[in-house]
Amino acid sequence: MNQPISITAFASLSALGSNPKEIWQNYLLDKHFLSEKEISPQGRNDQKNVFVGQISKENQQKIDELRKSDSKYKNLDDTVLFAIYVSREAIKNANWDFKDNFGVNFGSSRGATKLFEKYHQEFIETQQSSTLSSPTTTLGNISSWVAHDLQTSGPEISHSITCSTALHSLLNGVAWINSGMSNKFLVGGSEAPLTDFTIAQMQALKVYAKRHSELVSESHPIENYPCKSFDLKKKQNTMVLGEGASAVCLEKGNVENAIATISGIGYATEILKHNTSVTTDAECFQKSMKMALGNTNPNEIDAIVMHAPGTIKGDQSEINAISKIFCNKTPFLTTNK
Repeated sequence: MNQPISITAFASLSALGSNPKEIWQNYLLDKHFLSEKEISPQGRNDQKNVFVGQISKENQQKIDELRKSDSKYKNLDDTVLFAIYVSREAIKNANWDFKDNFGVNFGSSRGATKLFEKYHQEFIETQQSSTLSSPTTTLGNISSWVAHDLQTSGPEISHSITCSTALHSLLNGVAWINSGMSNKFLVGGSEAPLTDFTIAQMQALKVYAKRHSELVSESHPIENYPCKSFDLKKKQNTMVLGEGASAVCLEKGNVENAIATISGIGYATEILKHNTSVTTDAECFQKSMKMALGNTNPNEIDAIVMHAPGTIKGDQSEINAISKIFCNKTPFLTTNK
């Protein structure tokens, strides 16, 4: 790192809530916040329930109010509206002027999922496409709308790197600030993938949590813990898709009253044997952790927020990678899955 970079504010929206106090209180409860959603698998008429991480009705109402607040927003996908919502909150918490010259980098693994599927279905049925189908589903659709809403004239970046997308937004923000091209950057990620087709895709990969009373481990029925990231004895994959967004405000240097300081970053790429492969010891995770640590003694690390999506091989490989790097003193491990 050329210089420390401060995190001066953040905001998030998820099944856990939309403000830090509420989210923290929900984290402390001995219960999950996954719910059930009725879907029609693979276009069939029969319905079935699946587990999802869905925002509350109260927070969905806030998003609906945002959609109605501006005529230009009524045709936007939830990914864009989620991002606008958390960005406004983050900027407010950081006391940034809405017209500051800061950059924006919002990423999304799947992008405008609901709208894309809607417009594609319309085309299948009518052989015609809506005028708005392209501008509202492009990958750059999120960052550009956030920048428009906040009236910033800084750079706008969009990208997609599946599960590490939002962290790559932070990486990009750090790179821009270190380059001297910007003193502030708003970074984050937004997802709204809870559609029939997208869930069916995950089910086809055989990684999605099943909805029945079958025991996933000897100790806990799946109803109690649908996603079992830390159960390394589970007999089936238990990944659950969720929706939501988060935004983080980055500023150059050590800023007074900053929430945290970024002193190291790490990144790596897994060499694939097939489309969804991961090595037994997650070599890419090891490389990125080593890079982020730099000269820091691993014993000084207090906690690691893991990816751990609830899959048998993925969860185990992460644990193996952490064990390789931290040896006999494993930090506190957590995941929000």
